Amino acid sequence: MHEFRVSPRERLVLTAIIEIYIATGEPVSSQAVARHFENKEGLSSATIRNVMAVLGEMGLLDQPHTSAGRLPTPMAFRFHVAQLQQSSRGGSALASTGGQISGQMSDQRREQIDDNFAGVNSPQQYLERTSHVLALLSGGLGVAVAGMNAAAPQILEHIHFSRLGTGRVLAVLVTRAGTVQDRVLTIDRELSYDDLEIAARYLNENFRSWPLDRIRVEVTRRVESERAEYQSRLSALDELCRRGALAAETVGPMIYVEGMANLLVGELDRERLRQMLAALEAKQRLVELLNAYVDARQQEVRVVVGLDGLDGSNMPGGLGGRDRAMPAMPDLVLIGAPARFGAESMGTVAVIAPTRMQYQEMIQAVSYIARLSERVLEAPPQ
Repeated sequence: MHEFRVSPRERLVLTAIIEIYIATGEPVSSQAVARHFENKEGLSSATIRNVMAVLGEMGLLDQPHTSAGRLPTPMAFRFHVAQLQQSSRGGSALASTGGQISGQMSDQRREQIDDNFAGVNSPQQYLERTSHVLALLSGGLGVAVAGMNAAAPQILEHIHFSRLGTGRVLAVLVTRAGTVQDRVLTIDRELSYDDLEIAARYLNENFRSWPLDRIRVEVTRRVESERAEYQSRLSALDELCRRGALAAETVGPMIYVEGMANLLVGELDRERLRQMLAALEAKQRLVELLNAYVDARQQEVRVVVGLDGLDGSNMPGGLGGRDRAMPAMPDLVLIGAPARFGAESMGTVAVIAPTRMQYQEMIQAVSYIARLSERVLEAPPQ
């Protein structure tokens, strides 16, 4: 935000305009501000108009049409967030691109969130539920991205082999998380249906609930150390494993997103919204967006009003070119925070929503849910 001085009267009027706009979604007139004050502040409509003109010159208000009321700009919402932070902590205003804020939430809101997280006892459940709850509370997009330490290991639930033809076998692997991975294996020797059945039965009976990487190591150990005993039973399995039957797929971090439809009913520029939704649907772009704005090493909530068109120059490590830039969305706000379990990073939880939102409530909700990971994951399973 540009450096400028805002007088107490100007701050009072600007706050009233923001609150009225959040409540109505309409341009705010001087008469509406006067009614908001109910003459308690002794400000006439003429005085309010003069103050609004000054705020417009500062870049804090916009006037869609000559005869229309005023709309808060992204800069005004940044100022509003700074005032919330200053009020709750007694500190200084925030930087231009965002900042940290804390506060107390109502008992009713806390109970609502706690009820929604009842029964959650795993990192994956926590992150999935987080995206749902944040979308519900914000009327925007709820996002939860798992950190490296929260990524679920690939656990074997069941595996099946089918013979496709000469030198080709289909392996269908189901993990404990419910993902189904199928892959075609090219093998050097012919395996019969009986060979494949024996191999699948051996894996399912001996290694169900094992991580895939441990299964591969153990199968190799058994074949090498007890080759004579296992040769007849494991020769086919050894061949299948060496050809990638149990290879863990390389996947990015788990990403849970809910509330895309919420953004569609808003009042944002339709073309820019279409571009943003197209970018957000690519899950890697969401990871890049959150990594650019939310530092997993910090504890505080990060508030960013007006999302820039991000390219590699703004991201940690760079993205390698403008072809990967996101469209600028000044009408959207990101409120995000790192979630932790002890010293480990669970990931990032965030809301992406229109600027017309209840900032105090959403900042408190994101902060509370980010800290909730400790409590729900320490609780014994129900």
